[in-house]
Formats: sequence, C-alpha cells, structure tokens
Amino acid sequence: MARSGRPKPLSVAIVGSGPSGFYAAEALLRDGGVAIDLIERLPSPFGLVRGGVAPDHQSTKQVVRAFERTAEHRAVAYFGHVELGRDLTIDELRGLYDAVVLAVGAPADRPLGIDGEALPGVVGSAAFVGWYNGHPDFAALSPPLDGRRAVVIGNGNVALDVARVLVKSPAEMAVSDIAEDASAAIAASPLEEVVLLGRRGPLEARFSQKELREMGGLEAAEVALDPGQLPAAVPEELPERARRLAERNLAVLRGFRAVGGGTGKRRRVRFEFFARPLAVLGRTRVEALRWERTALVDGRLRGTGETGELSCGLVVPAIGYRSRRIPGVPFDAAHGRLRNREGRIGPGLYCVGWCRRGPSGVIGSSKQDGDQAAAAIRRECEAGPEASQNGKAGRRGLRRLLARRAVTWVDYPAWQAIDAAERAAAPAGAPRRKFVTVEDMLALLERPSGGGGA
Repeated sequence: MARSGRPKPLSVAIVGSGPSGFYAAEALLRDGGVAIDLIERLPSPFGLVRGGVAPDHQSTKQVVRAFERTAEHRAVAYFGHVELGRDLTIDELRGLYDAVVLAVGAPADRPLGIDGEALPGVVGSAAFVGWYNGHPDFAALSPPLDGRRAVVIGNGNVALDVARVLVKSPAEMAVSDIAEDASAAIAASPLEEVVLLGRRGPLEARFSQKELREMGGLEAAEVALDPGQLPAAVPEELPERARRLAERNLAVLRGFRAVGGGTGKRRRVRFEFFARPLAVLGRTRVEALRWERTALVDGRLRGTGETGELSCGLVVPAIGYRSRRIPGVPFDAAHGRLRNREGRIGPGLYCVGWCRRGPSGVIGSSKQDGDQAAAAIRRECEAGPEASQNGKAGRRGLRRLLARRAVTWVDYPAWQAIDAAERAAAPAGAPRRKFVTVEDMLALLERPSGGGGA
C-alpha cells in the first residue's frame, strides 16, 4: 500500500541482481509503498552467488532461497538480459524512477602491476572463477591446464577456492554445480601442484578458518608448507578479535604436512608465505614466475633481495577486484569503485555492495548497505520536491522504452523456466547443470516447452 500523501508507490530501479541488489530490495520492501524493478544484464539473477561462490560450497548458495522470495514479491519485477549502457543509459533510468540503486559489483580483476602479466596463461581470479562456475562472460576461456604446476597469488578465500577446485577429485566435485567443460578439463589435466603464493605471512592472511580447515580434508590432494614460515605465537598486541582468528588459523596451518613429506596423493597444494611476485616469465606464454622473499620489519613489508623462480604454466592472481566505469557516474579510479558518500552518488542515485565500498567481507556484509540506501531513499524522495509530484513513469516507462528499442527482456517466470531446465539436466547428485551461454538460455525460452518466454 502506498503511503499517505503519495499518489502511487515510490518507484526504484536496482541495477544488478546479486546479493547487494537483493538486500537493498528487501530493505525497501519492509516499509511498503514501493515498486522495485531489478535490472540485470544476464538472463540469470543472483550475481556472485551463482557466478562467484565456489561450486562445491552449495550450503553458501542456499541464500538464494531468500532472494527468490523477494523476486516473487508482488511489488518486484525482474528485467533480465537488459544492460545498462547497451539498452538504456543512467540518465534515462534517473528520468524514469524516483531512485536508482547501482548494485553492479566489482567484476574486473585488480592488475598485478608486474612485467609479463599480459602473457597468455595469466588468468585473473574473476575470470577463472567465472569459467569454472559457468558464467557466460567466461564460458570460452579455456585456461591452460597442460602444465604440472599452477601458481595462485593471494592470501584470501578466493585463492583457497581456486586452489581447492583445481585439486579436488571428480568424485568430490560430483555434488557441485561446476561447469561441465571446466570439470572435464581439470580432471584431465596433468597438474600436480598448486602453489598459493602470498606477499605476507600467515598471521596477515585473510583466510576464514572454515575454508582453511577444508583444505586438510581433500581426498586426492595433500597440503604442505614450510613450518619455518609459521610464527611460534600470535603477538599479544593484536586486537582481540584479530588475535583469536590468527590463533585458530595458525593451529590449522600447523596441522599441515611439512614440505618434503608425501602421502602419495595425485596432487598437492603448497602454501608459500612471504613471497611477492616480481615478473611473469615466458616467450609466447607463461613459463615461470619470478618472486622475492619478503619480511615484515616494524610492521612494514620489505623485500629481502632473495629471489627464486617457479616453473608453471598457469598463474591466477587473486589479489582483489575493481568496479567498472559507468558513463555518467563518477568513478574513484584510485580505489576502483563508484564515487559516493555513504552510498549516495547524487540526487536519486545510490550504490550498494562492492561498487560502493570495494570487494570486502562475505555475502551478508552487503545487508547494511541495503539498509542505509533504503533509509536514504525514503528521506530524500519523501522530503524533496518530487514527493508531491511523483510524476515519474517507473515500470511502465521502462517497458515502453525497451519495447520501442525492440529489447526483449527475461522476466522472472522465464528465469524460473531456465532454472527448472538446469535442475532437470543435473547429473545424479548434482544440483544443476548450468547453461553457460546467454544464447542457450534464450534458445530454451523460444521452445514451446520452455515456459515463461523472453
């Protein structure tokens, strides 16, 4: 029901249907009096949950159940396969809606900034994770898995995900929703070792304990490290929360095998702390990675001058992500995110999630962004001059604009038809077999039995 004094509900467009977009929608729905349009460039919703969460972490993906309830709310409409910049502009959206919320994430890999990183065989984690998750942007990636060693650069959970997926057995991955081509390529690879290379030490690593412990239970791969890289104790001066996390992680790391031992398993993950990449080496493709030993001196990371080389055929930097520029939206190039003040970009324009604050936290970290954006939208739209006029066309205007441009969008029932087809095609034990191209998704909707329709 619309609030008193408003002739119709507040109209809000949310660009991006990942977790931050859905959390913003949920927050707006709590007070009612709103019509929300979720605009997504892919036919499929759920963003990072579908295309970024590791395929063997199905429990994490269960958050989509709450998102599904939001998408089915009578005040919400889904416009899939509609892309900002291709099908409409930010100025057009601002002219159609009382408020526009950008929830476009941070889809671009942060560059390493070293020589050789443009060589074939250097594949950023956003692209690599997208490939094994069946993201349409990376379905044709075909990363080189013909070598015996891969190097993953980073000391965070994404680095752990990449390493784990590379060394898990087909039986372990059978209950996941890994893309079929990726699963076959990894299983057939002669890969023997994945090196997790981090500039800093184990106390500074950003692994969650759950993901770190998971590495110790791999069926077909052992985990090794140099015990000499582990400190004897966690410094007392660390803040209490950070100290507890470091102590738990240190206990897990101490339980891994020392380098030089072996269990006869087919593959191995090796942690290499205090090593920063200097250059990727190779003539026509990746052949090795040159690195330098580092040390923390008075809390600052310094090079020691000791260097080494790791022969490898694949390098996956997992050192962070950046948002992409949107024409007409201020951009903070230094931090790789949209320029904003507590989520507000300008009159009627807001941002949430990684495009607001950078790639940090877990999926639920964006809830607070959604709450703050919803409160700011209410304050601005209901107190400003637009509140009494409320003459913006909203959903009706968007439909007219898209129809005039012959843009065919995928509504939520059409997505549900795609979802049902993926589930029906799943191998035994797996949750789904994903469509990995937009063309295949749209082709399904064109069949008489496809349901929904684009």
